[in-house]
Amino acid sequence: MTVGVAVSLWDDLVGQAQAVAELRQAVSGAAHAMTHAWLITGPPGSGRSNAARAFAAALQCPDGGCGACQTCRTCLSGAHPDVTLMRTEQLSIGVDEVRRLVRRASMAPTLGSRQVLIVEDADRVTERGADALLKAVEEPARRTVWLLCAPTADDVQVTIRSRCRQVNLVTPSDRAVADLLVRRDGLDRPRAEFVARLAQGHIGRARGLARDGQAMRRRRDVLQAVSRLTGLGQCLRQAERLISTTQDEVASAVAELDRREREELSGTLVSGRGPKVRHAAVALKELADQQQLRAKRLQRDGLDAALGQLTSYYRDVLVRQTGAGAGLINLDFEEEIAELARRTSPETTVARLDAILACRVALEGNVAPLLAVEALFVSLM
Repeated sequence: MTVGVAVSLWDDLVGQAQAVAELRQAVSGAAHAMTHAWLITGPPGSGRSNAARAFAAALQCPDGGCGACQTCRTCLSGAHPDVTLMRTEQLSIGVDEVRRLVRRASMAPTLGSRQVLIVEDADRVTERGADALLKAVEEPARRTVWLLCAPTADDVQVTIRSRCRQVNLVTPSDRAVADLLVRRDGLDRPRAEFVARLAQGHIGRARGLARDGQAMRRRRDVLQAVSRLTGLGQCLRQAERLISTTQDEVASAVAELDRREREELSGTLVSGRGPKVRHAAVALKELADQQQLRAKRLQRDGLDAALGQLTSYYRDVLVRQTGAGAGLINLDFEEEIAELARRTSPETTVARLDAILACRVALEGNVAPLLAVEALFVSLM
């Protein structure tokens, strides 16, 4: 087996030449290049999950990752029996979920040469879950490979990360993201460059802006709200509007999934295959709690995207004020940015950027979203 596997398997990992080279070397069987546990880190949108899937496919592929065979295709699609993907739409991954994954890891592979376990959100594993995961990583089953993904190494328990080989992804350049959108999604070059610049290296966000007219409209609404913060009343109204819009979008996104999950659980209870009747209410309550946590995470993700857009806006204002020479991100708001830069000082802009960061920290700390956004908009007034 050689290092020179087909490039197509790694095509979506734009701007990650060093990480790809390290993973391909491990697949090649080079001395000391392979290990049983990996920690793939990188900023949001850099492609951590894509890297883990491509690596898993390459490990299972008879040709080291051709990208075209049945093995590669089933691994990338999530259908391969020896590649297990754990991801969560909740705020955390609990100990029971981790234990199920550990039991899976102890099984011998059925088709491939290895059993590969991918944990997309290793930073969301609870403390008890991390304890269960640590034992599996410390004493791995034969022919088992763990691929953990997280934004940074510090987001994973130190005892776990110390037993993993770390691969770091970087934020891809705007040009690299644009090239991917042109090649993979068929966007015209100007459109691809525009959304790549707005997304600032987040591939999924760039694709969403390009394909979803509602996403672009939401961005414009967020940035236009800045000019409406002319008094306390307007600040409170704009904050309420942002929270309400985010909640409505989340409700619309999960309504069908919530309904389907309730119907499936109810069917299981009625058929007698599920919990006994006295436990049915508990099962339904647990499902409702999980759905509520999922909605909370999605709302927080939506608010974080809005805060990122505000950050890029005030960054552009600061660029204009200081003459830093960097290009603007929000070129379609160039006139508004120039006017705000003229009316305010760089010190004021820095204070507003600090306020956005403080709002993000507050939301991570489970402060009520409406209170956090109200405080932010008052600071931006």
